[in-house]
Amino acid sequence: MSEDRLTYFERLVREDPSVARARFAFANELLHAGRDEDAVEQLRAYLDLTEDEGNAWQRLGRALARLGRVDEAADAYLAGIDQAGKHGHTGMAEEMSAELDAL
Repeated sequence: MSEDRLTYFERLVREDPSVARARFAFANELLHAGRDEDAVEQLRAYLDLTEDEGNAWQRLGRALARLGRVDEAADAYLAGIDQAGKHGHTGMAEEMSAELDAL
């Protein structure tokens, strides 16, 4: 890949903002770069486009918690716990419950 991953996924999202997986990948790269505010925006856009099994909700909760947006983080964790439970991801739901308690 001739461009870095962050630039690559940013370009994909610009070219077609309706591709949920591109938004999720871009959000992950933003998280790795420490750009939590931008990641929150992309994770929310991703969640508006598709149903998630819990992972994106957990990432959103963590980013919001780091930004000090505790109420929003709690809402994200609660949604993630619900989704993880629906899809049988009990370990993920337990992780988010612990993260919620730690807020």
